[in-house]
Amino acid sequence: MSKAPPPKPTDSELEILHVLWQHGPATVRVINDHLSQRRQAEVGYTTTLKILQLMLEKGLVRRDDADRSHVYRAAVREQETQGLLLDKFVDAAFGGSALKLVMQALGSRQTSADELAQIRRLLNDIEIQNSTANSDDDEHA
Repeated sequence: MSKAPPPKPTDSELEILHVLWQHGPATVRVINDHLSQRRQAEVGYTTTLKILQLMLEKGLVRRDDADRSHVYRAAVREQETQGLLLDKFVDAAFGGSALKLVMQALGSRQTSADELAQIRRLLNDIEIQNSTANSDDDEHA
């Protein structure tokens, strides 16, 4: 039985997760300081604490109570969270079409030659993975 995916984080929760993914486990004070730097404005300590408490209840973070200062760490992985958010975004904004997403992304801004080369490599890798997966499916049919 697989466990349910974690809930979609709010914008504020995602901002805290970014701090934890980039800097690792941290106290509320350290997280709050990073948020204040990112926003270039003072963030209330109690606001950060409350959001972390809500995130703990949702299963987005874990808390180490061993020391006097509680240390929080991300309980969800960055790549999985990005995938979840992207899937929901593609479904909502592009009707589930990856092609529409890519066309919009590439058509709305200047893409460098290096970025295009990376995209080509990624597409080639995906094509290889798909052909390998399809041949595995054929063998099990």
